[in-house]
Amino acid sequence: MEREQPSREEIVTAAHRFFEQQPKPAFVPGETYLPPSGKVMDGDDCASLVDAALDMWLTAGRYAADFEKQLAQVFGTKLSKLTVSGSAANLLAFTTLTSWKLGKARIEPGSEIITVAAGFPTTVAPILQNGCIPVYVDVDLATHNVDVDLIEAAISSKTRAIMIAHSLGNPFDVVRIAEICRAHDLYLIEDCCDAFGATVATSDGSARGVGTFGDVATLSFYPAHHITMGEGGAVLTSSMRLARICESFRDWGRDCYCAPGTDNTCGKRFDWQLGDLPQGYDHKYTYSHIGYNLKVSDMQAAVGLSQLRKLDRFIAARRANFDGLVQRVRAAGLEEYYHLPEATPGTSPSWFGFLLTIRDGVPLSRRDVTAALEEKKVGTRLLFAGNLIRQPAFARAPYRVAGSLAVTDKLMNDAFWIGVWPGLGAEQLDYMVETLAEVTRTQLIGGKAAAQ
Repeated sequence: MEREQPSREEIVTAAHRFFEQQPKPAFVPGETYLPPSGKVMDGDDCASLVDAALDMWLTAGRYAADFEKQLAQVFGTKLSKLTVSGSAANLLAFTTLTSWKLGKARIEPGSEIITVAAGFPTTVAPILQNGCIPVYVDVDLATHNVDVDLIEAAISSKTRAIMIAHSLGNPFDVVRIAEICRAHDLYLIEDCCDAFGATVATSDGSARGVGTFGDVATLSFYPAHHITMGEGGAVLTSSMRLARICESFRDWGRDCYCAPGTDNTCGKRFDWQLGDLPQGYDHKYTYSHIGYNLKVSDMQAAVGLSQLRKLDRFIAARRANFDGLVQRVRAAGLEEYYHLPEATPGTSPSWFGFLLTIRDGVPLSRRDVTAALEEKKVGTRLLFAGNLIRQPAFARAPYRVAGSLAVTDKLMNDAFWIGVWPGLGAEQLDYMVETLAEVTRTQLIGGKAAAQ
């Protein structure tokens, strides 16, 4: 007899069961590596991935459409556009504001864009990729975010926008920066890749999510981030005009906004006359921008949609781990040697990492501390590029510095971060801080011996 084929539901259920039954390795202090970031996946994610794969619709489809809709609702904007990474999202967000369709409001080549050098390179790269000039201002040591008091002095007649990331999940003072942007008619681009779910108190006492203050915002869904779809990102906005332009740049630069597999959404596919094309040229093959192909697959979107349902739990775990590290570091007496990260006043961060900065005058080497931590299986990361103008690529690119970057250099030389991601629990946090205390005191004793 021919064996009956399993149904789709049975296949998806089996995928869920298979994933959940996989053994979970036990944590062994000193042997199990504790990465500073990571993903938390479950059977629901695996089942969603398999369900999407069974469609064999290999580009964006039903899961992508659903994810974009739900993502915008959760984030607090009207619209979202999925793309292949947070870096691609930054490129699309900035490039959207350069579109000829914005007329005199577009950002033109040669414009100045205020940002910070203490961050991730692809927050700034789109500025340069579009022929504009980054203007770097310094950051605050406690919050490792832009020092807002320095922004007004950095504005010139060429300034057209402010593009800054909420550092390690800690919001910058976006209320004040949004006010500055309104006063000077500047665009605000919020890089929220490390800060999904962070909120800011407003004047009416309500909490408002980061990414809803600016003209456009971005997210990353790389495995290190708050939720993941593997490789992935999104641009978010409440402007239909900007969303359409963003979609055009993402989808080959075409003027058509039909979803994949759909035709004639506008109802006049063969009635347009654009550019010097003949009347009625197929709108699906009419291009209004010099674009890219930065779309996602439905399998990626399926995982992202499943992860989105767990976002609140993930954020709560990150906050609890952050608080747990603060308590443990203080109890271990390490605050004498390290500046601890502080939330920007009036905000509730969605922490991405726990930044430790060696205090001035403390005879510790950041390099030696992080190397020793890594050897003992505690993963560390630096504050990304440190100071972008010291990086080989960015040192050769055009830029302007407004004032000093003294704090940026301090973070470049003396700061590192350890993890708060949801895969860490109390046992791991205990080991991380015990190891940090051991490494710190060993380094201090060695430093004193060398001095004698």
